Amino acid sequence: SKCCFLLQLSSVWKYKRRVKVQKPCPNSTARNHFSMYRTSIMESPGSSGYLIVDANGGLNQQRSAICNAVAVAGLLNAILVIPRFELNSVWRDPSQFGDIYDEEHFINNLKGYVNVVRELPEALMERYDQNISNIPNFRVQAWATVNYYLGVVLPILRDQRVIRIAPFANRLTMNVPSHIQLLRCITNYKALKFSPPISSLAEKLVSRMIERSSMTGGKYVSVHLRFEQDMVAFSCCVYEGGEAEKLKMDSFREQEWKGKFKRKDRVIVPALNRIEGKCPLTPVEVGLMLRGMGFDNNTSIYIASGKIYQAEKHLAPLREMFPLLYTKESLATPDELAPFEVNLVLPFLQCFKFEVCLKKA
Repeated sequence: SKCCFLLQLSSVWKYKRRVKVQKPCPNSTARNHFSMYRTSIMESPGSSGYLIVDANGGLNQQRSAICNAVAVAGLLNAILVIPRFELNSVWRDPSQFGDIYDEEHFINNLKGYVNVVRELPEALMERYDQNISNIPNFRVQAWATVNYYLGVVLPILRDQRVIRIAPFANRLTMNVPSHIQLLRCITNYKALKFSPPISSLAEKLVSRMIERSSMTGGKYVSVHLRFEQDMVAFSCCVYEGGEAEKLKMDSFREQEWKGKFKRKDRVIVPALNRIEGKCPLTPVEVGLMLRGMGFDNNTSIYIASGKIYQAEKHLAPLREMFPLLYTKESLATPDELAPFEVNLVLPFLQCFKFEVCLKKA
């Protein structure tokens, strides 16, 4: 009956499992251990030198790298220079730390743990002709251990007074002492705060999304759709584009990843990738999933993504299933978006107040 259908539809918005309570950062014991660690090295805070890191990858990888950079700075008793962001050849987002995060908030919330500065002292800058890129890049192995940093990196830092590590994604093991893990936690949950301009516009977009979701009581579904060209190419999955698409993707992979997919030890089996669930979901597959979960065509959908691969072709069937489909471009004016034209964080922040979120990493 219609009554039963409405009851069933309303239930899709309810999370039936017990919601996990966010655990606080490590307790006072870890804080005491960090204080004891600082005391045990018998040096003034930051006396080892300056740590510079180049955070690479997308927003999540950069955030993880920042947390690791603070942890490494604490481990080495170094002063951290505000992390730099590499310009990714695919996303081409030139944003730097201060464009995305509140620098002052970051520095102030790490006081007492790690000293953070915006730039190197003039004496060190003169040594490298006022160009940080002239500082020799020290390459650290992925998932490097605490012992590696203390035994290999620290002596170089003390000798040179500054060290630059790039790339810095996944350059610290997950297995670290609790007082170092504390630094990661404080960075992620307290020190990293989005910049006021980004937060302000994101809140406006959320408000507009809620207004457009009147048929569901202001509730909407946020879909983090990872179907950009780089994701499709990197997955090595085959879609319906035939031989022409295969050749195009082969060329794109070679252009962006220089032989990574042509190594002798790399066997690419697209059909197996799909069976193992390693292929990015197409927009229509996302739509079918949402329909299967019980969401009807009155549901408002927000698409958080970069530039969708062949957007006109792939979004059309999703829009047929869910006519109330929105993006940041449909919620904000060109003037509002102009300052963030290539900033990839804005679509992500639109997921601030979702009722349901589908994320394809």
